[in-house]
Amino acid sequence: MSSQTIPASILAAGLHALELDDAVPAATQQRLLDYLALLDQWNQHTNLTAVRERSAMVTRHLLDSLVLLPHVRGTRLADLGSGAGLPGIPLALARPDLHVTLVDSNGKKARFLQAAIDTLKLNADVAHLRVEALRGSFDTITARALASLPDMLRWGGHLLTRDNIWLAQKGRYPDAELAALPAGYAAATLPLHVPGLDAARHVVIIRRSDTGSRHAP
Repeated sequence: MSSQTIPASILAAGLHALELDDAVPAATQQRLLDYLALLDQWNQHTNLTAVRERSAMVTRHLLDSLVLLPHVRGTRLADLGSGAGLPGIPLALARPDLHVTLVDSNGKKARFLQAAIDTLKLNADVAHLRVEALRGSFDTITARALASLPDMLRWGGHLLTRDNIWLAQKGRYPDAELAALPAGYAAATLPLHVPGLDAARHVVIIRRSDTGSRHAP
């Protein structure tokens, strides 16, 4: 990176705490650090992330993305509002068999995403468009701090079928958003424990439902 190397030990310890040692071996961990180095390089002239401290980037970008790995299903994933590639790029690095579509309407961010794909040789592509315009079939949909649950489903609900899932990352338990979930969707909310992160994290797992809107803790 620009002045220091990223502390690889923080990543290794975090993955151990998440019980992902076998799923993310040493060679993949190095590729994850290469991604952060590229992100830091681009961040010098393009505002992609406000997180700049090295250990914080490992925790808040890599571990906060990889905590979703056990919940990802299938082999095709769409990462909506991907921004700097989170959580899509860490998931693509950890799962080379997973084809990831990184979706962002911002031109600068889309250019970075394409550069990351080319540099890291990812099994991924960039969709430089608004979520509403995305078409395709995906096994898993991810969104990290994109919008409220009702807004996310209003924009991207057409992507959700009875055969796939949506993993929406949230901070605190989103009571009000769950209460406003549109009819036709079912949601289950699970706490996420990100090593080194002293903040609440949850994943809302959304599916199509035939019985109207409902949610469970």
